[in-house]
Amino acid sequence: MSGTKKIKTALVSVFHKDGLEEILSLLHKDGVKFMSTGGTRDFITSLGYECSAVEDLTGYPSILGGRVKTLHPKVFGGILGRRDNVDDCRQMTHFSIPDIDLVIVDLYPFEQTVASGASHEDIIEKIDIGGISLIRGAAKNYNDVVIVASKAQYKPLLDILKEQGATTTLDQRRGFARDAFMVSSGYDSHIFNYFDKACGTEPSALRVAIDGITPMRYGENPHQRGYFAGNLDAYFAKLHGKDISYNNLLDIDAAVSLMAEFSGTVTFAILKHNNACGLATRDTVAEAWRDALAGDPVSAFGGVLITNAEVNAEAAEEINKIFFEVIIAPSYSDEALEILGQKKNRIILVQKSTTLSPMQIRTCLNGALVQERDLHTETPADLEPMTATVPDERQISDLLFANKIVKHSKSNAIVLAKNGMLLASGVGQTSRVDSLKQAIAKARSFGFDLNGAVMASDAFFPFADCVEIAAEAGVNAVIQPGGSIRDNDSVEWCNAHGIAMVKTGYRHFKH
Repeated sequence: MSGTKKIKTALVSVFHKDGLEEILSLLHKDGVKFMSTGGTRDFITSLGYECSAVEDLTGYPSILGGRVKTLHPKVFGGILGRRDNVDDCRQMTHFSIPDIDLVIVDLYPFEQTVASGASHEDIIEKIDIGGISLIRGAAKNYNDVVIVASKAQYKPLLDILKEQGATTTLDQRRGFARDAFMVSSGYDSHIFNYFDKACGTEPSALRVAIDGITPMRYGENPHQRGYFAGNLDAYFAKLHGKDISYNNLLDIDAAVSLMAEFSGTVTFAILKHNNACGLATRDTVAEAWRDALAGDPVSAFGGVLITNAEVNAEAAEEINKIFFEVIIAPSYSDEALEILGQKKNRIILVQKSTTLSPMQIRTCLNGALVQERDLHTETPADLEPMTATVPDERQISDLLFANKIVKHSKSNAIVLAKNGMLLASGVGQTSRVDSLKQAIAKARSFGFDLNGAVMASDAFFPFADCVEIAAEAGVNAVIQPGGSIRDNDSVEWCNAHGIAMVKTGYRHFKH
């Protein structure tokens, strides 16, 4: 094996000791000597293995409240010394610096401490100095040293020990070094972001650390490579189906963001290309599904389905009649799973979490655009009447319903709704009038009566043409952000024709 090195001495200093016992046993069988500090040393000796104390090597105890334990030339010289460099070897001999061939270390839980709401003083003490230095030093000298920088790397090391004993190849050590720098860079990113936020100013730089890479079959198109960075298992339990694709994930993200708006009501949504093509709120999942599907049974083909209530057998029987890519729900009955699992490629997901990142990032030119997620959801209190005609209770309910959907539709966006059901939407057009005409034509193509429907717009109306066209189609209530210098044109027309209009003061563009 190319670049094979024997492990003779290991420095072990970790917080997470579960999973370590078998590694220590195999190292011991191969004659590896142990060196450690504090609790880890106590753990090693409790297993019956000899373990020298780092302070015996350095001549210094742990000082400054534990801030300084391993920071010493005899430790770092043993890690950084190049075994094939004559001068390094001469100096190591002169200063009685032993070779350290394996470093197993993990870091203080900085990110977890911040998330716990701990005091600033406690957070600062969770900034690891010795550990991060050991990681960087050992990773730098991967030519000679194996670095295990987190509990996640215990198993890869264990597999090597089982297969080839206490020896590693150059490629294996390089792989451990790569993972070590992943750990250290992520750790530093979290610390920087904490300090950047604490300074109370605008962000000074973008540092993002996301562990875990899942290769996609391809990106948006077959000629593009694609990956997902993150931990899908923390968000979903996959019960059935093929691998999730890049495009699946885009629709899944849009679906869970949309459904988060409808907590407390039984709601079913069908999404296609990141837009809702069907959505309804009803008393049961089966009813919500039937009315969501009715909104656009054509576009539903190959779509992503999501609901916020358990899918039972009744609903599953109806859902099973069409082809779809993904279904997401908080739970499924056993009978429903049996029905939905009849198609082998169908992806069935249980949503575990509803927590989304508060920030959104997308590439732009040679950098990135960063913004806060649009988390504002309008309530009745946000609605300011603009017209003499004030919407009644039913209209208010539908206006808020439609506004939630338009918020998650590609702009320019218009949504037509009635009785807790999406009738049609016009999305992604260069003209708001075109979006409206698209929505009206689509609703009529599926036989919907627009009389008494409401209209939601993601941005203000620059002219009165949209309310004129909508009213002619039967719409009698409108919700919009307001803010156009020509708002009065729309208001006056609505007043003349008995149309209710409210403004929210919040624009919901989604490009």
